[in-house]
Amino acid sequence: MKPNVVVFSTPTCSWCRKIKEYLKANGFSYKDVDVSRDSRALADMIRKTGQQGVPQTWVNNQPVVGFDKAKLDRLLGIKQQKTSGDEK
Repeated sequence: MKPNVVVFSTPTCSWCRKIKEYLKANGFSYKDVDVSRDSRALADMIRKTGQQGVPQTWVNNQPVVGFDKAKLDRLLGIKQQKTSGDEK
């Protein structure tokens, strides 16, 4: 079952674009919420996390503030491939 993913973002945020590109590259669809235009969503986001910065990505209602790739990978079940230097 695909996770429910919501990205709270703004149009000028470069990290927001990077998260959306990362999700697309890994085959995940998401709902994009522009908090610069939706004051209710902004207030809700701040109430839930205590943070007003974007991006915030919610995976099945679990918040990820910023582009925390390790946490996103864990919540989304993305397995990182080992590089040749990682193998012993």
